[in-house]
Amino acid sequence: MGCIQTMAKGARRAKSPFAGKLDLFYEAEIQIAPSRKSTLHTLTEVVLRNAFPGIRTSYLRTQAAAYFVELIELCTERDHCEPELFELLQRAFRYLDHNEPDARAVRHFEAELARITGVHHDAMKGEPAAALGNLFGKLPLGRTQLLKTIRAATTAAEAPNPKLQAPGKHQ
Repeated sequence: MGCIQTMAKGARRAKSPFAGKLDLFYEAEIQIAPSRKSTLHTLTEVVLRNAFPGIRTSYLRTQAAAYFVELIELCTERDHCEPELFELLQRAFRYLDHNEPDARAVRHFEAELARITGVHHDAMKGEPAAALGNLFGKLPLGRTQLLKTIRAATTAAEAPNPKLQAPGKHQ
């Protein structure tokens, strides 16, 4: 179905059939009752397929997942099915479920998205992110902060730990 807008009536009730099945970065099969008057459909059933719990184990993973979703939202038309975009996001979530993101992972996602949208391919010079920015008129604001957080995490991981140095040895 692509990107759709739904409302889940009664989702906050204690005995809701949606309890524990709707959250950020969840993969679920859904059934909806299409609206005749608007683009806001009614959610009728949810079957959770994958909660990707590893994404919630670190701020950096959550930040990367949010950025990837923002990029997908930029290039997705309402109610238009695009299986390749879904598969790309699904692969990214599987990666983030088990790994901390790095700049290479972000660039790979951007390159794949640029390839799918037809604005960049491997033989082209330049950054896929720039091609996406030109296509959509902007990139999500979260990109800059994500890359800063990745740089800080990489720098912290590479810094020597004085507690692990041999006694009497100082740098």
